[in-house]
Amino acid sequence: MSATTRNTAVVAVFAALAALVVLVAVRAGGAETASVADRHRLVIGVKDDQPGLGLRGKDGSYAGFDVDVAYYVAGRLGVGADDVTFRAVRSDERERVLRDGSVDMVIATYSITPERAAEITFAGPYYVTHQDILIREGDASIGNVRDLRGKRLCQVAGSNSWRRVTEERRVAATLVPARSYSECVAMLVGRGVDAVSTDDLILAGFATVNEPGVKMLKKPFTNERYGIGLKKGDLKGCEAVNRILTEMYQNGAAKTLLNQWFGSVDFNIATTVPPFEGCA
Repeated sequence: MSATTRNTAVVAVFAALAALVVLVAVRAGGAETASVADRHRLVIGVKDDQPGLGLRGKDGSYAGFDVDVAYYVAGRLGVGADDVTFRAVRSDERERVLRDGSVDMVIATYSITPERAAEITFAGPYYVTHQDILIREGDASIGNVRDLRGKRLCQVAGSNSWRRVTEERRVAATLVPARSYSECVAMLVGRGVDAVSTDDLILAGFATVNEPGVKMLKKPFTNERYGIGLKKGDLKGCEAVNRILTEMYQNGAAKTLLNQWFGSVDFNIATTVPPFEGCA
């Protein structure tokens, strides 16, 4: 065998060994441990400005129903509270942070839609809420969604709620842009908009902390399924989370949390297991 042939053979052997090492590494710690079901630490995206759901306190801690659901799911996945890190996410960045791996999971009033499900995998839903309308106390001009015609309606970037009004129901409201629902409520109280329309859990939280300045109409007109966002293709994690959510309702934990955060608000709280979408 010539020196050239011998060198070529050595290179081929090393290349094969390198490929084998990569394959073993992927099988041992890549494809499988990419699932949230196999993690020992989790970064979870939540809202930080929604009372009752996800709110960051002055000490930097997070509190709310979504936050407690996150702790419950993480705990059942074997991840302790000390190994959970929360990251605040806006509505318009939830898909991106899952795609780029900035977070492992998003539990942030994240309604399941076909458009979003094309980009990420949804577990759940963990709650089915209903879109309603928040107005200023004493405003008798708005009694239902049709009365928003000609009114200034807050439009949050990345949210679909305004579309339910102006596109699906063709109500010609005047849209006023905002970055978040906390900004919308501030604009409502300050008379910069006439109404805020989104999920009743979100509105209930704001109504509680802003009373008597604002009130919820309690005239729901949609079903909104809150899902837990995972990276696209994490079917193992999705199935594990769905089992945990079923348990959460069956053992009464969901009812306890919902009553803790929204029991003082005058609207119907659903406490039965929501029908799951299936993992895809």
